[in-house]
Amino acid sequence: MPRSARLPAWCLALALAALATAAVSDELPEYRLKAAFLYNFALFTEWPADVGSTLNLCVYGRDPFGEEIDPLQGKPVGDRRIVVRRVTTVAGLKACQVVFIADASGDGISRVLSALSGATVLTIADTPGATKQGVALNMNVVQNKITFEANLSAARAANLKLSSKLLSLATEVLQ
Repeated sequence: MPRSARLPAWCLALALAALATAAVSDELPEYRLKAAFLYNFALFTEWPADVGSTLNLCVYGRDPFGEEIDPLQGKPVGDRRIVVRRVTTVAGLKACQVVFIADASGDGISRVLSALSGATVLTIADTPGATKQGVALNMNVVQNKITFEANLSAARAANLKLSSKLLSLATEVLQ
């Protein structure tokens, strides 16, 4: 990687590390921080060329972000731009490249993963045990700090590669 390309990547890694240690408080609402994590997750994922020029970031189920996720609208991810969508049906997930599974109750995760099987979609949740169920990235709040776990098998099955910089910040990486 050329030196000019390494500096921005390194700066972004530092930003993600800072977010990882940011405390959830009244000053920085939990879902504002989680929205920033979503952006960095997309940024530190290697996307296949056939994905296109838009990354549809979909929140599936009851939206816990509210307006906290709206600033991601139009943000660049390499040569692509993010479009934030709220999706309430599994059928609506077909146009998504990043899916935050907010409706993880009951069979919510398995229903979404089944519908997205074989698709190039980065799946993300904030539900205990989600990576063990097959979600690629799962956020947790531990001692008022946001952390995350990664499932490399789930990412590979979706034809995605997670950056080693991202994986170095994960609290657990499932192979």
